[in-house]
Amino acid sequence: QVHLVESGGGLVQAGGSLRLSCTASGNIFSPNIMAWYRQAPGKQRELVASMTSGGTTGYADSVKGRFTISRDNAKNTVWLQMNSLRPEDTAVYYCKLRQILRSGDYWGQGTQVTVSS
Repeated sequence: QVHLVESGGGLVQAGGSLRLSCTASGNIFSPNIMAWYRQAPGKQRELVASMTSGGTTGYADSVKGRFTISRDNAKNTVWLQMNSLRPEDTAVYYCKLRQILRSGDYWGQGTQVTVSS
């Protein structure tokens, strides 16, 4: 089994920054993808950023140039640095791990990010 724990959410003013962290534990194998998703009230969960264990990254258009994903494979940890935050970034942010050669996605419990205008 795999367990993910997120931290780093909170309340910030527009234009501010937050850094989210997610650490995975359990039976983790490479190659894998760790990603951040978010879900705002009344909206579908959407992909924000992803990073493979090989270092390839991807971002939603809405966060390009403002958010940066990074990871430490040895620590099974992924971070999301969020700068120039906007009220529309307000959501619950979830971490996900997908192991490429094994079935199943694993999700964290989510962390709330609130950006005030």
